[in-house]
Amino acid sequence: MSKVERIELAPGLEISRVLTGLWQIADMERDGGAVDVAAGAAEMRRYVDAGLSTFDMADHYGSSELIAGHFGAESPGQAQFLTKWVPKPGPHSAEDVRSAVDTARSRMQMDTLDVLQFHAWSYSDPAWLDCIFHLQDLREEGLIRHLALTNTDTAHLRMLLDSGVDIVANQVCYSLLDQRAAGAMTKLCQERGVKILAFGTVAGGFFSERWLGEPEPGMDALETWSQMKYKRFIDTAGGWSRYQALLSALARAARRLEVSIANVACRYMLEAPAVGGIIVGARLGRSEHIEETAGLFGFAIDEESREEIDAAVAALDPIPGDCGDEYRRPPFLTAAGDLSDHFEEMPSSYPVEDGPGNRTRALSGTVWEDLAGFARAVRKGDRIFVSGTTATHRDRLIGGSDAGSQAHFCLDKIEGAIRSLGATLDDVVRTRIYVANPSDAEVISRAHGDRLGHIQPANTLVRAGLIGDGYLVEMEAEAVVDGDG
Repeated sequence: MSKVERIELAPGLEISRVLTGLWQIADMERDGGAVDVAAGAAEMRRYVDAGLSTFDMADHYGSSELIAGHFGAESPGQAQFLTKWVPKPGPHSAEDVRSAVDTARSRMQMDTLDVLQFHAWSYSDPAWLDCIFHLQDLREEGLIRHLALTNTDTAHLRMLLDSGVDIVANQVCYSLLDQRAAGAMTKLCQERGVKILAFGTVAGGFFSERWLGEPEPGMDALETWSQMKYKRFIDTAGGWSRYQALLSALARAARRLEVSIANVACRYMLEAPAVGGIIVGARLGRSEHIEETAGLFGFAIDEESREEIDAAVAALDPIPGDCGDEYRRPPFLTAAGDLSDHFEEMPSSYPVEDGPGNRTRALSGTVWEDLAGFARAVRKGDRIFVSGTTATHRDRLIGGSDAGSQAHFCLDKIEGAIRSLGATLDDVVRTRIYVANPSDAEVISRAHGDRLGHIQPANTLVRAGLIGDGYLVEMEAEAVVDGDG
C-alpha cells in the first residue's frame, strides 16, 4: 500500500490529501435509524491505520460529529477533524453562533475545533457576514483553531480575505464533470495561500467501472442522495452520452495505469493546482475502498491519459456560474433538485414597511437612514429605487482597500434591497456608479459586469469625491418589475 501524501493545510495542522467524507452517514440514517457511534468509531480506526487520518463532517451529516468525538476521545491526536456549520438563512446573533460552535465542540468532545467550515445560503443578506465575524471572534477566543469556507464563490472569498478574515481553505465541488474552480478560484487561492478542498471527485460513484457502457438510469432507480445529486451534474454537463465518452477516456487511462477509473478521476484532481486535498465519501461499515484509495499515491497521470481526459472534459458543457452557485440559483444541482430539503423559505434580507403614497420601503437600519431621512430602497408600483450604496456593514468597511471587493458588496446590498421589495437583479434597468479613483474604474466595472452583464442595464460611471473614509465606490440602481413579479 502506497504512503498517503500529507499537506500542511494551515500552520500547525497537517492533513492527509484524501479526506474521508462522512456525509453519507446522513444518507444511512435517513430511514430514522442511527449509526452505532462506537461501531462507527471502530471503522474510523481502519482509515487512520492506513494513513487516511483526516475526516470531513458537518452539523447536518447525521451522527458524524458524534462518531468523530468518540474516536477522538479514545485515540486523542491521531486524526484531524474538519466540520461545518450550515445555519438556516437569516440573522444569527453572537449567542446563536457561540451555541452552534459549542454544540459541535460537545458532540466532537473537543475544547477547540480543528477547522470550522462555514456555508452561506445568500450573499444578498448581510447576516452571513455577521456569522463570519462572530466566528472570527470565537477563533480569537480559542474555540476554533482555523476558519474555512464551503461552497463560496470567488468574489466572496476575495471579499472576506480583503476584509481581514483569515480563511485557510474553501471546500467546493471540483471534478472532471465540474471545472468551475479551475479558473478564477484557483488563481485567487494560489495568490492568497488558500487551499481548495475538492468534493464530488468520484461524482457519487458515477466515475467507476459499474457505469461504463450502461444505459442511462432514471432518477427513481438511483440508490443514494449522492447519485441523485451527481446525475443532475451529468445532465447539466451535456447528458449521458458525453459523460460516457469521458468515462471511456478514464477507462482507457485506468487500463494503461493499472488502476481503477475512480483512482484516475481522483488522481487527476489531486494534481490540479491549488488543490490541497480531495474528499472521498465513506459509508462506514457498509462500503469502504481503503486500499484502493490509498493506491492513489502510487502513480501519476501520464501525458497520453491527460490529453485524452482533457479532450473529453472540453466536450462537456460547463456547469454554470461560480463555485457554490448550485445552492443559490437555478439549476439547483442538489439531490432534490431544489433547496426544499435544506430550509423552508428564504427570509427577506432587510425589514420592509409601508410608507406614504402607496410606497414600500426596505430599511437596512444604519444610523444615516434616520439622520438623513432616507430608505435603503423604495418601491412604488412596478418601480424600485435603490439609494446610493457603499460597502458599509454596521461599523465595518467590507472589502478593505480593494475596490472590486467593495463593488461586489455594494451589489450584494443592492440585490438584498431589491429582493426584499419583491424583485431580482434581473429587473434592474439602470445603475449609476461613483468612483473615488479613476484607476479603480476598470476593476469596479468588471464587478458590475460579473453581476449584471447578462442584462446590461443602462449605466453611468462618474468620478466623485465620496463621503467617508476608505470608500472607493458608491452605487445606486433602479428596477422595473414586469408582470406579476
